[in-house]
Amino acid sequence: MNSNNYLIIMAGGAGTRFWPFSRNNNPKQFHDVLGTGQTLLQQSAYRFKNICPLENIYVVTSEQYVELVKEQLPFLEYSQILAEPSRKNTAPCIAYACYKIGTLNSEANIIISPADHIVLYEKEFEHKINICIEEAANNDHLVTLGITPTRPDTGYGYIKFEKNNNEVKKVEQFLEKPNLEKAISFVESGEYVWNAGIFIWSLKSFKKSFEKLMPEMAQQFELGNDHYCNETEADFINKLYSNCQSISIDYAIMEKADNVFVVLGDVGWSDLGTWKSLHEVSEKDSNNNAVDGFVEIYDTKNSIIKTPKHKLVVVQGLDGYIVADHDNVLMICKKEEEQNVKLFVEMAKLKGEEFV
Repeated sequence: MNSNNYLIIMAGGAGTRFWPFSRNNNPKQFHDVLGTGQTLLQQSAYRFKNICPLENIYVVTSEQYVELVKEQLPFLEYSQILAEPSRKNTAPCIAYACYKIGTLNSEANIIISPADHIVLYEKEFEHKINICIEEAANNDHLVTLGITPTRPDTGYGYIKFEKNNNEVKKVEQFLEKPNLEKAISFVESGEYVWNAGIFIWSLKSFKKSFEKLMPEMAQQFELGNDHYCNETEADFINKLYSNCQSISIDYAIMEKADNVFVVLGDVGWSDLGTWKSLHEVSEKDSNNNAVDGFVEIYDTKNSIIKTPKHKLVVVQGLDGYIVADHDNVLMICKKEEEQNVKLFVEMAKLKGEEFV
């Protein structure tokens, strides 16, 4: 294991599309969504156990989730948990972690990973990440892991790459979430992969690109070199974030840089962004139901049911539904209309903050 390898886990999201399990005070990355005995955050950390030393793992999260992170990853020192005072999208949180790591190790190779995704084929994932690290460590390249698409999904961004026989391919273009017609053409062409938001680069390459493409923000974070890893860090970050632009790392760097490469991977990946995506990756019964809880089912198919294990739930006559019972909220919703979950959350806010 290379001591220069570092992992940054982004764990500050609210995950509202997974309501009512994902709440403001306990979002989905802190839940055992798949019933494996590990939360999504824990899975995200431990899948890198053969790649990165535990002392080189950093988690960027909201101030309100620091203790949740510490509870679930007790091997972390508080200095490895970076508290954002506000949500400013992914570029500032990644920059914060990279610049802090840079004060400790100028030769760092850095992996960026979301906290709330799943990977079913972990050995293959490990193999692909090692290819990415080798490429990033030996070249001035920003590398991303592209997921081989299994269907024309309109919920993911896509990456177009140059077709060749190399494991590492030059990225031609990042594309936003397409309509169904475009998604079908992307998959049929064989020239596109899903953008999983997993990035690998050397600290030197990141800083070079960041200073070129986001010079004002880079200058702000560079001013923190005298503050990172000491008692003035929190005050510095609070002041910086109050004036910091909210922007994604994709838009800030990856879509504009000319040295971006991709490694293709079929690793059983899902971003678990919706209840429907959870249904797709979960074990299902003979009627295509994914069930987690103390549930009796009659004449029900194509549904996902997630309820407390101490409560007997009886379900009859459903086809293609979400049944989600957590804490003080029960939601029953058609699976194909799960986009309404955001509307449900807004409604719940009007009923009281305790429901969101």
